[in-house]
Amino acid sequence: MRSQTFAFDVYGTLVDPLEMSQHLQMMVGDKADSLSKLWREKQVEYAFRRGLMGRYEPFNVCTQQALAYALKVTDLVLTAEQQAFLMAQYQQLEAYADVIPAIQSLRAQGHCCVAFSNGPADKVKALLGNAAVLELLDDVISVDEIQRYKPDPAVYLHLLKRCGSQSGNTWLISSNSWDVIGAKHAGLNAAWIQRSPAAVFDFWDVQPDKSVTSLQSLAEEFSINNIIES
Repeated sequence: MRSQTFAFDVYGTLVDPLEMSQHLQMMVGDKADSLSKLWREKQVEYAFRRGLMGRYEPFNVCTQQALAYALKVTDLVLTAEQQAFLMAQYQQLEAYADVIPAIQSLRAQGHCCVAFSNGPADKVKALLGNAAVLELLDDVISVDEIQRYKPDPAVYLHLLKRCGSQSGNTWLISSNSWDVIGAKHAGLNAAWIQRSPAAVFDFWDVQPDKSVTSLQSLAEEFSINNIIES
């Protein structure tokens, strides 16, 4: 079996950004879930919009501005100290239970595993270090290096360049369908992780090469089926 490169999206794939609702619960009570969901949606939207406009700012700026928007829409008020606490907690998100064993399995099979994120490398490294994932990875690759955002094709081509890999043996692994579609559009292989039974893949004319419900299932597929060299 030829060695593959697996590039893991971080937020929503390796760690759960909606975990922030636990901290919000202490601050805003039963509005925590709706606030957390809106915050996450606007965070991603702001990155998309900045990418389209060519007006790049680091992902933490998108995160901070999205929080301000979400608070305004939900008519909630948090102090500057509370907002700073929430931003700090973005570096303390826990890894999903399947992450560590799956990466260990893929590495044991001889594959290269990297984190590939819209977040700045220093913050992603701190996050993954706290989640005990960083030490398992071969590298952390950030869009900040070229100041573009997923799903810009240039970002996925940058991934190939940084990894020194070819599109045919490089896999984007993500729970975000827009990320999967972006990778496929750029010529990479891609696997969609359906973290929730309620999650629906975008109804585009692009489909993932693999769809699984966990990273462990993905690792098992590569172990059992073996990839045929093209």
